[in-house]
Amino acid sequence: MTSVLFRYLAREIYGATALVLLAFLGLFAFFDFINELEDIGKGGYQLYQAVAYVAMILPGRVYELLPVAVLIGTLYALATLARHSEITVMRAAGLSNLALMRMLGLIGGGFVVLTFVFGEYIAPPAEGAAQQWKLTATKASVSQQLRSGLWVKDGRLVINVRSMLPDRSMQNARVYEFDDNYAVRSISEARRGVYDGDGQWKLLDVVRTTFHGDRTELERLPEFVWRSALTPEVLGVLMVAPEHMPVARLWTYIQHLRDNQQSADRFEIALWKKLIYPFAVLVMMALALPFGFIHDRMGGASARIFVGVMLGVGFHLLNGLFSNLGMINAWPPVMAALTPSLIFLAAAAFMLRYVERR
Repeated sequence: MTSVLFRYLAREIYGATALVLLAFLGLFAFFDFINELEDIGKGGYQLYQAVAYVAMILPGRVYELLPVAVLIGTLYALATLARHSEITVMRAAGLSNLALMRMLGLIGGGFVVLTFVFGEYIAPPAEGAAQQWKLTATKASVSQQLRSGLWVKDGRLVINVRSMLPDRSMQNARVYEFDDNYAVRSISEARRGVYDGDGQWKLLDVVRTTFHGDRTELERLPEFVWRSALTPEVLGVLMVAPEHMPVARLWTYIQHLRDNQQSADRFEIALWKKLIYPFAVLVMMALALPFGFIHDRMGGASARIFVGVMLGVGFHLLNGLFSNLGMINAWPPVMAALTPSLIFLAAAAFMLRYVERR
């Protein structure tokens, strides 16, 4: 009997979640397309290229929206079962709340795996391909919001890159070399830099200024080799939101920042959020469970769906809020990433106990 109920419940929740997710994806794709219309005509950017770009960023939308879709889908499925008194019959037949929660946990396990796969293996390369597609179509370069470009510390070197091209090569790079007393030893300016795949960058057309106490030496070099653990992919962390990067790349850049005695709080919080976010699906399902025990006289399906949307929006806002508070107040990264899920899990436990008492 339990296996029959599990399959039935899983079918209802998976079906409802899939419909909600498709609706959300259609809505967000429409807004993304409207936003892209502003760029059509820039550098030959055409309508079909905008449509392709929107399609390529959809995996990222799936990753972002899946917990909310699971919340609303589970809430709708349980509300439908409650309206038909099916949950009441299940409980009368001996299905305990603990067994029901266990079923929801097993069903949610599939969503956890799906969220992790999209966030780690599908969305990041799709996002990178989308950005490169658009940059190539608009004939633009990638640069930081700072007017001076990217700034990276690598041991005794400080590298300033004015822009990164879609092929991941540097343009207008400047390398500052310091001695043990933090005095500038040399400044090398390169027109272009390419990565040779062997742990080194080749800076081309270099003008190098070396400081010797009270005099300077100027020399022109056709090529200057800069050996570094910084790959184009790692530098991509500086240009793409950390939340959209895979775990391995985030970890590599965090280690680089630590090796250079730099703050990595933002990236550590993003790393923990990447690890914890898939399990938010289980929290959302737990939050939806109490609504399955509410009778129709206490609120129809439409009202419950509205509450689900508000809870989902609240969870996303709280996630962003605690990330910012964690950076401002120097909280432990795991605390900043885990607190929103713990708050909503506590709310789910409180609501479930309240409904049971009634």
